[in-house]
Amino acid sequence: MFSSSLRKKLIIGIALILVIGFAVWFFLRPKNDHPGLASGNGRLEATETVVATKTAGRLAEVLVREGDDLAAGQIAAKLDAEDLAAQLRATEAAALQAREQARESRANVASAASQQSLARMTLSRSSELVKKGFISAERLDRDRSSLETANAALTAARNRVSEADAGVAAADARAEALRVNVNDTTLRSPVAGRVLYRLAEPGEVLAAGGRVLTLLDLSDVFMSIYLPTREAGKVVLGSPARIVLDALPGTPIPAHVVFVAPRSQFTPKEVETKDEREKFMFRVKVRVNRDWIAKNANIAKPGMPGVAWVQTDPNAAWPESLQPR
Repeated sequence: MFSSSLRKKLIIGIALILVIGFAVWFFLRPKNDHPGLASGNGRLEATETVVATKTAGRLAEVLVREGDDLAAGQIAAKLDAEDLAAQLRATEAAALQAREQARESRANVASAASQQSLARMTLSRSSELVKKGFISAERLDRDRSSLETANAALTAARNRVSEADAGVAAADARAEALRVNVNDTTLRSPVAGRVLYRLAEPGEVLAAGGRVLTLLDLSDVFMSIYLPTREAGKVVLGSPARIVLDALPGTPIPAHVVFVAPRSQFTPKEVETKDEREKFMFRVKVRVNRDWIAKNANIAKPGMPGVAWVQTDPNAAWPESLQPR
């Protein structure tokens, strides 16, 4: 059992410790020296884009290595296209043959039309001669039959032209499909980016959809931070932002807010008090301005940690330390 004097000294000692602890926390606590602005830690990221095959084939060449920068549309790799090229030549020859058949069919139509015209004139003359008694009705019947035969021949010739035209269209479609397949054996970068991973090597046989490269889209560089409810609710889409990387403390990067999460990312199991509601954290995505990243792609590299600043008050002024250089 403690004596009353010892107990009193113990209580006083505990009170002194609490007072000193509070004083230390008060003077050393992080302070927001920028009213109207909020900040959060994050890591610079970039959208990843995959260069993959559309058709199956053997990888003939990979023209880039990890770390290389590619322009949009630049050739990155090639598949072996010899088999497809041979099929294309055969299909183009078939299309040429189909066109020759179509021209021949049109010539047959002209001939059949000429025969029909002759048969019609012959029948007309025969009709007049029969009336005058110069020829028999039997001759008139033969001429009428000849005209019907000429009409049928003309109809058949026109049908053959339609069939020939359809054959030409089908051959052209097959050739065009093969041209697309041959073109797809040349793999191009869909975006301007940097090679992050080289996933396949020449000689490998890839299925359709086989991945060859992973690129970082340097036109879409961003940082995600997390803000509490009272600050996230004041952030406006499109408002200006700044990113300060640990490796570049004197180079604030101009950015803007492109996303504020509609739901909290961190939520306590039970929400009963105001303090617990303030634990809600919302993700805010800040994208680097494209004109800045286009000029400084080799300075700000994805993966670098730093701090992003956003406005919670649209009238807040940016301090000199956060003004882009």
